[in-house]
Amino acid sequence: MDDISPSDLKTILHSKRANLYYLQHCRVLVNGGRVEYVTDAGKQSLYWNIPIANTTTILLGTGTSITQAAMRELAKAGVLVGFCGGGGTPLFSANEMDVEVAWFSPQSEYRPTEYLQKWVKFWFDDDKRLEAAKAFQLARLQRIRRSWLHSRPLKDAGFQVDTAALEHALDASQHAIVAAPDNTFLLTEEARLSKQLFALAARAVSYGDFTRAKNGSGGDPANRFLDHGNYLAYGLAASATWVLGIPHGLAVLHGKTRRGGLVFDVADLVKDATILPQAFVSAVRGDEEQEFRQACIENLTRSESLDFMIDTLKAVAEQVGA
Repeated sequence: MDDISPSDLKTILHSKRANLYYLQHCRVLVNGGRVEYVTDAGKQSLYWNIPIANTTTILLGTGTSITQAAMRELAKAGVLVGFCGGGGTPLFSANEMDVEVAWFSPQSEYRPTEYLQKWVKFWFDDDKRLEAAKAFQLARLQRIRRSWLHSRPLKDAGFQVDTAALEHALDASQHAIVAAPDNTFLLTEEARLSKQLFALAARAVSYGDFTRAKNGSGGDPANRFLDHGNYLAYGLAASATWVLGIPHGLAVLHGKTRRGGLVFDVADLVKDATILPQAFVSAVRGDEEQEFRQACIENLTRSESLDFMIDTLKAVAEQVGA
């Protein structure tokens, strides 16, 4: 039987890949032609296979290292790699230690340019870029409504949201988005709605008082889970933009000065819909970090979040860049 080259594995669509990894205290290397991560158990070393053909993103946390050979195979299979702190946050790049979302993107001289050409066609026009930002925000609202009101796993987990209050908040936000005169207004509206969603989610699981505090939020489990889960969404968003060949710096909402701005834009499509409610469910349930992470990955996969990100990017490129 002929060996399968890692470069042949990219025939599996990214939108259909099931795995997103967060690893810590291990080594990632190539062993017998396979990419594996190695953990130490006393005097023994345990080897675990990473099915790179079915993987979109790998986050490497504290105490990790990766070999050049492993990076080569991951790049051939189209897997994005990011270095991060403990618990998946913050996300670092290897060559500049800041909290910007920066990725080691698989390199290829033959990436498709169809959607990049459509994207840059409108990107330098302020009015069209605003139109694209509104399209993203409206898609975000639709995703929240569908997830919060019709997700069976959320209902089974005891997430009982006030339907009337949620519908009112989403309808009011939709009107504000459509009438938004500029990006600053859109960002303000995004933050305003998020604050309402935090309150609704806290009441839906009887969490008690909640105040959003990012990065180092002490002993509040919901805040810690939100930080952690959001970086899983960033990983999928980075994969979605890479698949379509659109650079992460070509943001439509989060500013032209942020190198990873488009990743934030795309991640927002699913953060409030999928990560936010799970953070409160897991916090009340007393989940460990690994249990919360697994629940998020299952929810993202079940809801076909990567498909949704890619389809939205395509639709915006087609609609605004026509």
